[in-house]
Amino acid sequence: MTNRRDFLASGALLSLTMSDRALAAPASTDDGTPHLDLAMEIIVDIGETEDMGEGPLGHRRIVPILGGSFSGPRLRGKVRPGGADRQLIRSDGMHQLSALYELETDDGAVITVLNKVMVETLPDGARYAVSAPELTAPKGPHDWLNHAVFVGTLTSLKPARQAVKIRFFRVS
Repeated sequence: MTNRRDFLASGALLSLTMSDRALAAPASTDDGTPHLDLAMEIIVDIGETEDMGEGPLGHRRIVPILGGSFSGPRLRGKVRPGGADRQLIRSDGMHQLSALYELETDDGAVITVLNKVMVETLPDGARYAVSAPELTAPKGPHDWLNHAVFVGTLTSLKPARQAVKIRFFRVS
């Protein structure tokens, strides 16, 4: 049985950068291979990392979310300040992130994001940073977010900007 990390690393993640087309009805294939469609790109402005000390599972940190913006084929708006990214640095070097924050669309809808991210620096120096975001939207024009599975990527924008770029892709 293939786990989620192996699935993403085996090539499905490579199609993320090639699939920026607008969201449409779910694509169907004869072999059931999923497609990834860009749902949104988010620039999240972050505060200074706060050290929370060692815990039983590893070293703990928290990063405040200060604001930002997002856009995609079907929505755009701002990142509300007040969220945070809780981080666990495991003894094996893997970073487990759990960010909880809100997006406010241009039409006033508030979408809650719970983004769980795995980050690892690979032996060749490459960075593996893939997420499993959960999005909760109110009923209305953004309800489609409640009926989809998403995967994401995370890229640091430091040192040019105290921010991260997050991209969410809808699996269809």
